[in-house]
Amino acid sequence: MEQNDNNARRKKGGLTTMPFIFANEITEKLAVVGFTTNMISYLTTQLHMPLTKAANTLTNFGGTSSLTPLLGAFISDSYAGKFWTITAASMIYQIGMITLTLSAVLPQLRPPPCKGDELCKEASAAQLSVLYISLLLGALGSGGIRPCVVAFGADQFNESDPKQTTKTWSYFNWYYFVMGASMLVAVTVLVYIQDNVGWGLGLGIPTIAMFISIIAFIVGFPLYRNFDPSGSPFTRLIQVVVAAFRKRKITHYDLLYQNDEMDAAISLGGKLHHTEHIKFLDKAAIQTEEDNSKRPNLWRLSTVHRVEELKSIIRMGPIWASGILLITAYAQQGTFSLQQAKTMDRHLTKSFQIPAGSMSVFTILTMLITTAFYDRVFIRVARRFTGLDRGITFLHRMGIGLVISNFATLVAGFIEIKRKNAAKAHGLIEHSNATIPISVFWLVPQYSLHGMAEAFMSIGHMEFFYDQAPESMRSTAMALFWTSISIGNYVSTLLVTLIHKFTKGPNGSNWLPDKNINKGKLEYFYWLITLLQFINLIYYLLCAKFYTYKPVQIHDKGDNSSEENHVQLSTTV
Repeated sequence: MEQNDNNARRKKGGLTTMPFIFANEITEKLAVVGFTTNMISYLTTQLHMPLTKAANTLTNFGGTSSLTPLLGAFISDSYAGKFWTITAASMIYQIGMITLTLSAVLPQLRPPPCKGDELCKEASAAQLSVLYISLLLGALGSGGIRPCVVAFGADQFNESDPKQTTKTWSYFNWYYFVMGASMLVAVTVLVYIQDNVGWGLGLGIPTIAMFISIIAFIVGFPLYRNFDPSGSPFTRLIQVVVAAFRKRKITHYDLLYQNDEMDAAISLGGKLHHTEHIKFLDKAAIQTEEDNSKRPNLWRLSTVHRVEELKSIIRMGPIWASGILLITAYAQQGTFSLQQAKTMDRHLTKSFQIPAGSMSVFTILTMLITTAFYDRVFIRVARRFTGLDRGITFLHRMGIGLVISNFATLVAGFIEIKRKNAAKAHGLIEHSNATIPISVFWLVPQYSLHGMAEAFMSIGHMEFFYDQAPESMRSTAMALFWTSISIGNYVSTLLVTLIHKFTKGPNGSNWLPDKNINKGKLEYFYWLITLLQFINLIYYLLCAKFYTYKPVQIHDKGDNSSEENHVQLSTTV
């Protein structure tokens, strides 16, 4: 019976499921990006928030949206499974979008329009509460979608099938490509509608798109490879720590405990080898006279596989942290870079100008082109020199992305100087709403470099987490990916807040002024981020040099004798 279930599962999944998963991702990302890309304009022009408060509101939302995946991953890996977690979370996000759309449509949910040179009335506490509830629901919905949908798509490929060995890592490239294509529509069509037609329609379209994404995803249910949740991974990790602490005084041992039957559900693709790192945790797998090897108390005795799960997560930590500052740099595109674009000449013709929020189209286009080039050309060329199917390791890929991100913020500082020099030359420094006669296309290099960096670093980061995480914790691993994004947004908020506070001069000067960025020192802010990123790059290179890849051994299907319940160690501690 079990063999029949396994055969049925193998027949599911594969490329057949990709249209449903990608359809969900396309419409979901259209909704999310349409919801957030131009939100800085909505907050400043419709709710009349000060610029720094609006910027921090968005980065806090982005940070919270990237932190809640830890909760979604816990629910998915422990209880609900990926499919049902994604479905329920999408419905929560849908409610949040409906609420926000209503706030844009109903006049009583936003302050009155500004009149001439009069001081604009900011949104009331009640009006802001509607906004914050919408953002909270969006963050909770993202928490269930983000860690699960990528891993769920990768789960559709059977890694033990030789015919599919390259499809999983190729999937990540094309997942990101499809996501980028959807974002491209959002930052062009939707932003144009929001700026020129109305916010009601501009937010209503992504709300409808979100509804379609839920339907598309559910329709594909019979085709998916669904794996039952294997219990809380966090509980297993804590059990290892507690068991190791209980046996901390044991100093000499030769054997470590294994139990293939107990670990079967969390090691379908193979058990983790014992490693010589973080040896203190090995004590959790020491079997003493008090332990029952057939029915062990997991708070006293863990298997080698479970100990190595925790070691894998710990080893991933330093690489995880290296992605934080890339997001801090990237976050400026939706805030200060957008404000730069608003002050510049955005006309393509006499009657048509590019919406400032659509400047991120250059980031997305570059990311799409780079991703396609990487998958179709770069990998094939690199493969000849490295012999690796994936061309280069994901650690090399991430390092390239970090280098490019350094150049992105470095260039941004010089472009800001050029923009302000143009404002000075035309006597427009004091006029915050005036259009400076300098083309907005001067911003293209910084936007494009961020897109190139994302194609290398972000996809490599995602691939790293999926590949190196224990197989029963892949939703959790994707949550860690999004958590680095969360912290990156919070670091951006912290930097903006501190710089706004400590660079404030007695005459009202500031690096990051609320009302007129022409009078600020935005270039110094970009170069500060460049310096931080350079330090982070050195840190990453050290982490990558000493990183140990996850060791996996294929299941031994033979006799499970009592001798096979232990691993022989080469040394004792």
